Amino acid sequence: MTWAPGAPVSSEAEADDDDFDNILNFRDVGRTVNEYVGRQLVREGLLFRSARLDDATSRDRHVLKTVFGIRTVVDLRTKTEHINALKKRQADAVALGKSNAALAEPLHIPGLQYLEIKLTGRRFEMFLLSQLSWWGLIKFLVLFLFGFRMRAIAVLGREVMLPRGLVGLGLDTLDKSSPEIADTLNSLIQPGALPALIHCTQGKDRTGIIIILVLLVLGISPDAIHHDYQLSDEALLPEMESRLAEIREIGLTDDWGRTSKILVARTVEHLEVSYGGLDNYLDGIGFDHSRREKLRELLSY
Repeated sequence: MTWAPGAPVSSEAEADDDDFDNILNFRDVGRTVNEYVGRQLVREGLLFRSARLDDATSRDRHVLKTVFGIRTVVDLRTKTEHINALKKRQADAVALGKSNAALAEPLHIPGLQYLEIKLTGRRFEMFLLSQLSWWGLIKFLVLFLFGFRMRAIAVLGREVMLPRGLVGLGLDTLDKSSPEIADTLNSLIQPGALPALIHCTQGKDRTGIIIILVLLVLGISPDAIHHDYQLSDEALLPEMESRLAEIREIGLTDDWGRTSKILVARTVEHLEVSYGGLDNYLDGIGFDHSRREKLRELLSY
């Protein structure tokens, strides 16, 4: 796909992930849900999800801003992920030089609001560390203190994350990352925030948890939510091998590169069993009734 500044792109009504060169797993959540259920339930063109934007070309950046009209980008990644992305960008700038014009541009697209909300925040990290054996904790601390971040994370990956599984970590996120979840949901109801794009690295799991909660607030059925979630499998295929390499580097297995068939159902069950339902959970984290109503006003028909 080639493009030059000023070249035409498809209209907003027709635009989709095919309009991008290097942004994967991008979709309009409202459109996905509405097409699945066969009626208009979620306002389209307001809530988007994707994988990381680090490799976006100049054309991709143009399409995000002028075709989809994105105003807010919510990045759910960790500090380590940002450091690795910066190192890769710097290496690409040296290797590619002028062959990739986007590398000469600011990392953040001018005119957009960027919110970096580390979804797996301090409380979540401390919980994971508490699950390590004493020897595992010593290894982690030594590696981390000497600057071997990825090797330290691999200790967590093998000893804690892998046994808990993708679904287990998703439920842990609900339990241990409530401030960050509340911040993310609140960011969507701020004046002028929409259209908003939510992403993490793959745009699958952390992004998935947030989108699940948003759609549950809007009253969308779990089967429609699962349909949106599992679209990530096909959408991530173009870079599957490189992403699996990243997953293996932190001690996880290849199945972590795919969606879970039970994540949505288990999330709904966990909210009911552990908190007495979605509303009680959201009340408890500070995203109360009035805020939920505001979200519905913005995103529901």
